[in-house]
Amino acid sequence: MGADSQQVTGKRELAGRTRQRPVGNGGRFMFATGIENSYPVITGTNGQDVRRDELESTGFYERWREDFDLLREVGIHYLRYGPQYYRVHTAAERFDWDFADQTFARLRDLGVRPIADLCHFGAPDWIGGFQNPEFPELYARYASAFARRYSWVTLFTPVNEIFICASFSALHGWWNERLKSDQAFVTALKHLCKANLRAEEEILKVQPNAVFIQSEATSCFHEWSPDAIDRARRENERRFLSLDLSYGRRVDSEMYEYLLDNGLSRAEYHWLLDHGRTMRPHCIMGSDYYDRNEHWIYADGAQKSAGTVFGYGVLARQYFERYHLPVMLTETNQTKPEEGPNWLHRQWSDVRELRRVAIPVMGFTWYSLLDQVDWNTALREENRHEDRVGLYDLRRRPNPVRDAYKELIENWRDELPMEVHYWG
Repeated sequence: MGADSQQVTGKRELAGRTRQRPVGNGGRFMFATGIENSYPVITGTNGQDVRRDELESTGFYERWREDFDLLREVGIHYLRYGPQYYRVHTAAERFDWDFADQTFARLRDLGVRPIADLCHFGAPDWIGGFQNPEFPELYARYASAFARRYSWVTLFTPVNEIFICASFSALHGWWNERLKSDQAFVTALKHLCKANLRAEEEILKVQPNAVFIQSEATSCFHEWSPDAIDRARRENERRFLSLDLSYGRRVDSEMYEYLLDNGLSRAEYHWLLDHGRTMRPHCIMGSDYYDRNEHWIYADGAQKSAGTVFGYGVLARQYFERYHLPVMLTETNQTKPEEGPNWLHRQWSDVRELRRVAIPVMGFTWYSLLDQVDWNTALREENRHEDRVGLYDLRRRPNPVRDAYKELIENWRDELPMEVHYWG
């Protein structure tokens, strides 16, 4: 780790010896926000492909200097942000870094540490969707080029929410390749996981102090009746697939059969396990939690939102007990602005309780800096609906949660210990 890296030490007693695992996170608890930069392709109302670029929808391309200055108003020094992959990677060996050069230089001048969000729900048109078997290696070239150009960046989310991206693109038919089959889902999943691992490997060649904060939805399925128990169990195993394959954890027997039945080869499975285990020591597990992440599931397979049943604290503990990696709450928000401060403090209370029982939560993120557009329909419809979830609205006026988050940061910035020991 670099000289300024915070050390999180995992310990396990094995045969009378202690094994330690250090993970650096930059020297302090990470109070963060994000620039929502999704860019999937959907089918528009005219039947043509439409790129849903949230930086365009929110006016960020024109107002990014003003937006970055807002970070200082809140006291935020960590920002989930990355260039639009589809705009930068213009051909296999060609990159357009103009806008990224401007924005990353400004973040460096402001003393804001980016968590570089390199692939957020979309790919360049010339690559197509995530069914393309060449995608992982092409993407690895992009990650390598980014790391060389911005060698001062040490925090990365190589591929954002792999499970959500694969599901929405290839299981539900909403984004990108817009397919609806288990085989298409498994194909997208394996390509996204491989791309994630290959990107990490290439980044480490350039930046050996890199830390990967792998953001993924923290979800849960609750059976509505006894007849739904088996369905809920299967969904609760499937939700872990992206992280199992990214962290080199063997899946259970039912999921193994599911993967092999739908196109994952034994060789691909073992490649993912081997490379995932190698990358684990460099990872912080990012978890995204909203009040729509928990679901009721019925005997016929139908689902509906369950609201907050377990809550973030319980679910984050489930994920930690499965992977034994440091944790960061990488996304949370509330769609009703007046309820934002209360939701903020509820999630913060869960984070404090997790740390109290020695689960190493290394950061907290209100997502995002600005209100978003059309996420109430998962970007599937072009309605210009403003989702009131940001610290600021789209006119750059503060929402109620802005002051609550600013106060929380001021109160807790110097109160959290610099080191957390846990049984890993």
